[in-house]
Amino acid sequence: MDIKNSQKKVDNWIKKYGVRYFDIMTNMAILTEEVGEVARVISREYGEQSKKNQDESLNLSEELSDVLFVVFCIANQTNIDLQSEFDKKLIKKTVRDSIRHSENKKLF
Repeated sequence: MDIKNSQKKVDNWIKKYGVRYFDIMTNMAILTEEVGEVARVISREYGEQSKKNQDESLNLSEELSDVLFVVFCIANQTNIDLQSEFDKKLIKKTVRDSIRHSENKKLF
């Protein structure tokens, strides 16, 4: 995925169809709601909770996409270049964790 391009697509969509961005606090609440929906799907598909009738329409890929959409909105609103930040994060994690996980006996 090209994060920079995805952020731009979301920005274009908001400007064309969404009128404007919701304020940051509203988007934070929406993000929390979407993450909750991801948790709901996982707990019912992969966990021990049973599905309810209204859960049949929930779809993990769709819910994860909803999370990404709102994250891109928040990044756009706060002028964060997620592509650059993500690339830096991968470098940081690689340096920090280059042998950490391979030496973790809990993972074997």
